[in-house]
Amino acid sequence: MPSSLPSKMRSLWQQLYQDQYGDKLDAFLAELQQAAAHAAPPPPATWFKDVVVYSLYVDLFNKDFKGLTQRLAYLQDLGVTCLWLLPILDSPMRDAGFDISDYQKVRSELVGGSDAAAQGMFAEFLAEAHRRNIRVIFDVAMNHCSDQHHWFKEARKGADNPYRDYFIWSNSTEKYQEARIIFKGMMPSNWHPLPEAPDTYFFHRFFDSQPDLNYRNPEVLLAMCRVLLFWVAQGVDGFRADAIPYLWKEEGTICENLPGTHAIVKFFRAMLDTVRPGTILLAEACQPPAEVVTYFGDSDECQAAYHFPVMPRIYLALAQSSAKPIFDTLSTHFTPDIPGDCGWFSFLRCHDELTLEMVTPEERKTIHAAYCLQPEWDFRQGEGIASRLVDLFKSDPAAIQLAFSISFTLLGTPVIFYGDEFAKPNDDQFQRDQEALTGYQDARYRVRGAVDWPAVDAALADPATLAARVHSEVRNMLAVRRAHPALSGGNFQPLTTLDDRVLAYVRGTAEQQVLVVQNLSDTTVHVDLPAGVSNTHWRLVYGTHDLARGVLTLPAKGFSWFAA
Repeated sequence: MPSSLPSKMRSLWQQLYQDQYGDKLDAFLAELQQAAAHAAPPPPATWFKDVVVYSLYVDLFNKDFKGLTQRLAYLQDLGVTCLWLLPILDSPMRDAGFDISDYQKVRSELVGGSDAAAQGMFAEFLAEAHRRNIRVIFDVAMNHCSDQHHWFKEARKGADNPYRDYFIWSNSTEKYQEARIIFKGMMPSNWHPLPEAPDTYFFHRFFDSQPDLNYRNPEVLLAMCRVLLFWVAQGVDGFRADAIPYLWKEEGTICENLPGTHAIVKFFRAMLDTVRPGTILLAEACQPPAEVVTYFGDSDECQAAYHFPVMPRIYLALAQSSAKPIFDTLSTHFTPDIPGDCGWFSFLRCHDELTLEMVTPEERKTIHAAYCLQPEWDFRQGEGIASRLVDLFKSDPAAIQLAFSISFTLLGTPVIFYGDEFAKPNDDQFQRDQEALTGYQDARYRVRGAVDWPAVDAALADPATLAARVHSEVRNMLAVRRAHPALSGGNFQPLTTLDDRVLAYVRGTAEQQVLVVQNLSDTTVHVDLPAGVSNTHWRLVYGTHDLARGVLTLPAKGFSWFAA
């Protein structure tokens, strides 16, 4: 164990709990020594920068972990090098698995049972993924659990129960009034009454079946640490830290991004670095970049984070045929520089809505008008659009391919949401079924739904189908991206003096440069490259439109990549 880490953890403990509970910390540090002695060799520290991530629900992708294992060859051929498994832990599924009822158990339906032999199916999957050089991360909801978790079942038995203080209680709904209601339009309050105890309420930031955990109790912090240690011992490569900004609560604040939250994240990171450095924490913080970058700390919190604001502005740029929204978002005035050993994850779509939280009211109105094509796609009263990629772009293959070109070349580590690579559409029947099952009116279910692999395989075998056209482009783009490391690790030089309809930039390392030129409009454009760029000898590596004396003609939504 590096000598600096125990002292750092002691300092963080002091920040959170002052001079209390030192015996609990001493016992935990002794556990860490044992875990570190038996840990697997660490991966490269910045492995997450070089991967292409594929995000999926195991059951919706292909029934269970056996089915997923059978499809690893397909994913490997596509160019996927990291799987982000959406919630796989035991859950009553009131919120798609983010309501966890057992943190150390995979849901039985994903492994064919709850006994040890069935749980071994996950280990077999993990071993095969690693054999194919595919890393695996999965979601852990650290802010809350299910009301069906053992902790909450015990806690509701009374104030003297040892688990009572795992949660946040009040005899009124007046506390934490500045904390916003995140599920606006679905939840009326952040407090929910305990039916069997009059004037007793528990705090929740999401659905009322997901009570928030109380990190002011050190037993909660240590319990979550042991959860992460358990899965590191199984060989998992990292964790998506779900809802991370909300961990610590203080009266008189909005209960987001507080110093206590950062102390908790630093504690998690120091613990993981002690046992297996390179095990990543991926911050799910839907916040402005200036706030998100604080979750990198001094390279001692999360190694990676999602860049939420750039995603809606890709759609805005396409709606307005203007590169300005993207360039403005990536400028250092909006997106601060980050530590060199940290990185952004970016995506076009994910398991949730196309969130419009991180845009201005005017931008929100424009995006909503352009892409919320059905009233039922509206999510959180105009703050999001619940629809898949192909439906947002009205099944236009040129628009879809252009969006993927931007995603694979613009920023950091790209994430593909399962099915988008073959134009999987909205699943309205799944939406209706899940609303009936859960009792929650949640428009996001339509972007999920199961993959019909016989139908997909048949569509992919026919080059004329939309599925095959999109899949072929994605596969080919990823092959070119893999061959040009500048697209994953290079710096970013925007070409802002061109026609505003053109999104162009150079990604460069000391060894390689890649020029990307993309027409955001529905008309042909003629691009005159600036002298410093046009004088470089570029060779076409992707696309069909080549340079002629520094001039490039791109058709509507056309794009080309060049290397030097």
